Amino acid sequence: MSKTKKTSQSVEPQIADRINSWLREYGLDYKLEQENLNEEIDTALEEYYSKTGGYGGNRPDAKLLLQDKNLQYYPILIEYKGYKDKLVKLDVDGNVENKNKSNEPHLKNIKSYAVNGAVHYANAILQYTSYTEIISIGVTGYNNEYGELVHEIGVYYVSKSNFGIGQKVDDYTDLSFLKKENFDNFIEKVRVLKLTQEEIDILTEKREKEIEISLTKLNNEIFNNEKGLSEKDRVYLVAASIIVTLGVPGKVKPLEKTDLKSSNEKGNQDGDIILRKIDAFLGEKNLPKEKKDLIVRTLQNTLTSDNINKLVNGESQLKRVFTKIIDTLGIYYKIGLTSDFTGKLFNEMYSWLGFSDDKLNDVVLTPPYVSKLLVKLARVNKDSYVWDFATGSAGLLVAAMNEMIFDARNIVKSPDELNEKIANIKMNQLLGIEILPEIYMLAILNMILMGDGSSNILNKDSIVDYDGNYGFIDKKTPFPANAFVLNPPYSAEGNGMIFVEKALAMMERGYGAIIIQGSAGSGKAVEFNKRILTHSKLLASIKMPIDLFLGKSSVQTYIYVFRVGEAHKNDDVVKFIDFRNDGYTRTDRKKAKNNLKDTDHAKERYQEIVDLVEFGKKKLNYFTENEYYEGTIDVNNGADWNQSTPIDIKPKINDLKNTISNYLIFKVSTILKEYDNNLENLISLEEQFIKDGGLFKNYILSDIFDVLSSKKILHANKLNIYDYNVSLSYPYVTRTEKNNGIKGYIIEEDSFLNPQNTLSLAQDTFFAYYQEKPFYTGNNVKILVPKIRFNKQIAMYIVSSLNKAISEFSWGKNSNFEFIKNLTINLPIKNDEIDFEFMEKYITAIEKISINNIILWKDEITAKTKEFVKKDI
Repeated sequence: MSKTKKTSQSVEPQIADRINSWLREYGLDYKLEQENLNEEIDTALEEYYSKTGGYGGNRPDAKLLLQDKNLQYYPILIEYKGYKDKLVKLDVDGNVENKNKSNEPHLKNIKSYAVNGAVHYANAILQYTSYTEIISIGVTGYNNEYGELVHEIGVYYVSKSNFGIGQKVDDYTDLSFLKKENFDNFIEKVRVLKLTQEEIDILTEKREKEIEISLTKLNNEIFNNEKGLSEKDRVYLVAASIIVTLGVPGKVKPLEKTDLKSSNEKGNQDGDIILRKIDAFLGEKNLPKEKKDLIVRTLQNTLTSDNINKLVNGESQLKRVFTKIIDTLGIYYKIGLTSDFTGKLFNEMYSWLGFSDDKLNDVVLTPPYVSKLLVKLARVNKDSYVWDFATGSAGLLVAAMNEMIFDARNIVKSPDELNEKIANIKMNQLLGIEILPEIYMLAILNMILMGDGSSNILNKDSIVDYDGNYGFIDKKTPFPANAFVLNPPYSAEGNGMIFVEKALAMMERGYGAIIIQGSAGSGKAVEFNKRILTHSKLLASIKMPIDLFLGKSSVQTYIYVFRVGEAHKNDDVVKFIDFRNDGYTRTDRKKAKNNLKDTDHAKERYQEIVDLVEFGKKKLNYFTENEYYEGTIDVNNGADWNQSTPIDIKPKINDLKNTISNYLIFKVSTILKEYDNNLENLISLEEQFIKDGGLFKNYILSDIFDVLSSKKILHANKLNIYDYNVSLSYPYVTRTEKNNGIKGYIIEEDSFLNPQNTLSLAQDTFFAYYQEKPFYTGNNVKILVPKIRFNKQIAMYIVSSLNKAISEFSWGKNSNFEFIKNLTINLPIKNDEIDFEFMEKYITAIEKISINNIILWKDEITAKTKEFVKKDI
């Protein structure tokens, strides 16, 4: 025992008793005081003692030699002190301070602090034995004001790789991490300490590329060379193969390739062998019999079919496929699974399943980083009860499980208590419902791979068949959900809001976070939304990037966040967040090494979204006030959930002037006459309009225009383009910002011409122009064909309004038909009808402005113009 001077306050005997009690409880063969443990270790300690002059004593207070699953031994050294605040002494860099400024042993620290002493002994073993990895443990204690013994524990990993300094492993409240059933997990945590973050990142990126290549190879191999297997068969074979090769340590031996004999004997064919192993595996997972039988039945048809078990050249197709699967994937899931592996695995297997076009959106996987965002927005923690009513492959539940376990590990410091909590999370605190059997099997496999939280994954119709109770554990006990996450099938009623209504109505309290098609909040789910607001408050509406599901789906999505158990009121603040710039750049190139790149602080932006929803405007950092808006909704509306920062989209005179300026510069080659009183006339025109009862009203673009694609897209590199209007040529309109959108003039077949007296709209440069004559177009140009009275003057007014409305959008953000159709423009009305006469008069007056006046208005603002602008017309 160490030679620390004892005082009346010392509680070393009690601490020693507590340590001894723990070690006996854990069944460990421990050795205290001067008893021999291992000749090599004892010799090293004696030699170190003699060479260093005996400071710190020649023996730790307790020492053990434990072996992990890989048969590697680890010396465990324990040092204890009977005083408060004597656990560890660190230097300014946060390292155990066992050296002084002269780089000599810091005798005082080694003698006085428990961890410092234990690390000191570990260095003796490093220096004089073949052991390269040691666990140093310090324990201190004191009696509190009630006379109760209070202890503290410090656990450090000492190795040659960290130069004997020692790295803290984690916080613990007892020594149960030394128990046989806990020690392997503890060593896994130690293993991570040996890698720097840079090394981990490099290995992770390398592993992801390897996984992607392997999955593609596997798919191609099975698809091209294994005939007669349906899409479902391939998914079920992967699921079955992974399950049987996982095994259960000490209970179920993993299936090896040599265990499949390719026998013709009934009941002993390869499929029968795999089924028996699956049955044994699921039995050890303590799944309810009904659940286990359902999984076995689902896999049985594929595994026991005659064709897959028929022998060809002495080998069954099943054995051949099984071999390919484990040879390709085994290295990844046998050495420690990650969500990166399962995410890529399920994305690949989704692509194997055949879905019709109308079902494609319904089976799109939520990206892992979005799943994590939903989980955080639903405020999931270790005590949450999380459910998902359209669970798919269980990606959202996996994210929830990871968050719950992460929270538990940060809070629960006893390994025994932590293991019990994690088991409860997996068994009782997650519930998912999936109606499609093949997707249901993916969900089961996903949860098994990620630690098996599959106990309550149900193969049901969540709308028709689910009653809110546990599915297998106790069918009469309600699942006490307090967190809801969802990415619903958009083809369901209300774009999927029917799932939201049912789930939130079954909850008494908690939070919900869903990602859903944007039209659900702007008119396609009005009645569902109104009913939801009677019991759940809408906290936030988050507009997601249009390319979030690039390559899978092109719908505009929103995340809606709810607090359950409190009706929404009209005065309640809703946080509207424009998250289209989430910091990621996405591509859909099959040969690209990485189709998702963090180009603008993506991780920080995702965390900021969570903070903004919970804490509000004070958390603005990467986002601006143009992207964050606190507003209200009408509980009796149900179609006003997709708001953005209000902007004045009614075009001012300056906006109209810019439109006319661009048009006139293109159209007119001579300077028009100047009119000194133009500004005053324009002001009086609008003032008289308002006096006569005129108003300004917002219109949806699709109410007054048909939005069409060009009859043919002509590419500039294949055309002869003239810079002037030659005989029989027509304008070639592209996405250019200049010259009325006209790049030049071309001669093509007349059948490809788009109609005259229409508007052209560039989809990603966001400029609209009036096209007086028939024209051709390049890529990403839409044609707006009027449904209303229309001429050049009316067109000029509407173009000004439209360009003002889309001015907030940045270049390069491509839009789709739905996006364009739902654009809002502001037009003058009188007697509830669009006032075309006013628009014609207004534009005609502006047309009288000379180019000199326009330039003056733009670049050399006169006093009269400044006075006019102040009126904010």
